[in-house]
Amino acid sequence: MRSEILKDVKSVVIKVGTSSITGDDFYVDTEFMDSVARQVKWLMSRGMQVIIVTSGAIGLGLKAMGVTPKPNEVPIRQAAASVGQSILMQKWSESFKKVDLIIAQVLLTYDFYSDRVRYLNVRNTLNTLLEHGVVPIINENDAVCIKEIEAVFGDNDTLSAMVASKMDSDLLIILSDVDGLYDSDPKIHPDASLISEVHNIDHRIESFAGKPSSRGVGGMRTKIKAARICNMAGCHMVIANHATEDVIIRILQGEEIGTLFIANGEVRRVRTRWILLAHSNGIIDVDQGARKALVERHLGLLPRGVIDVHGDFRRGDVVDIRCNGELFAKGITDYDHDELRKVKGAHTNEIESILGYKNYDNVIRAGNIALLPE
Repeated sequence: MRSEILKDVKSVVIKVGTSSITGDDFYVDTEFMDSVARQVKWLMSRGMQVIIVTSGAIGLGLKAMGVTPKPNEVPIRQAAASVGQSILMQKWSESFKKVDLIIAQVLLTYDFYSDRVRYLNVRNTLNTLLEHGVVPIINENDAVCIKEIEAVFGDNDTLSAMVASKMDSDLLIILSDVDGLYDSDPKIHPDASLISEVHNIDHRIESFAGKPSSRGVGGMRTKIKAARICNMAGCHMVIANHATEDVIIRILQGEEIGTLFIANGEVRRVRTRWILLAHSNGIIDVDQGARKALVERHLGLLPRGVIDVHGDFRRGDVVDIRCNGELFAKGITDYDHDELRKVKGAHTNEIESILGYKNYDNVIRAGNIALLPE
């Protein structure tokens, strides 16, 4: 029963999508936001810590500015994010003030998880806010994001999962405009069945992912990706419809609402999770022998197994590790791109003669390698 699975939940991340916050034509749904604030108050009164990850800034900004961007027109979207963020936070502040709660705005970019010092600082900040009864409201910092907006976190689905993982949360609730994960698109197939629980995210589950919603950009694919991230951290996840009355409270009370992705209990260590989720600065192609050594024997990567090197990266950066074009692992390299290009294919005892020095026998040590989930 869900009530048994969720009975010990003490920390919750709630992701609110664009389609949940805005009605048609990007008008703010203040009634919904008031409802979220009231339900968060209920959770906190029962000793739970709550973080909100919110979307909607770009849409609100575009509405306020009266502009319609062309496809992939990043500057206007970044400007709209600047305008919309202040509107969005004002609305959240008004809603939480009605239930006597203080909020804090936290803007993040992907670097918060790629830079180890930065993500530790973020964690400390969030923990301090929570200890003082403040509700952190997190959004992607679209205004300064150097990558194409909405291609980084997928309407904040991935961001919410990364926050839940980093904060060791017990549950992530993703509120959207769908009831949960179906075995086919319910808009096309009237007989589609809602999947109540997912115990294992396999190719069959991934095949059920449909297209993005009309206003949000996440779609079911990024939500399933979010579930994978949560699973690594031992965090359960629920996808539910924001229009369901008291949806957050009822989920925590164990009602079978939406789709519950059950964490399997095998929690990846923090360092492994950080490597897997960190931004990669390059790619190392390896041969089959190297792949076997990493996957089956859990050894480090020797220069002999390196076939090719792509990108410009420094020692200490996270890189992708591929074999025959397939990404199967990530790791923290002990040599930069130029050094690796010089020693690739060489034996360990040749490193010093080639470079004039040697950092380690392995170009990536075993403890710094994280295998991707199969």
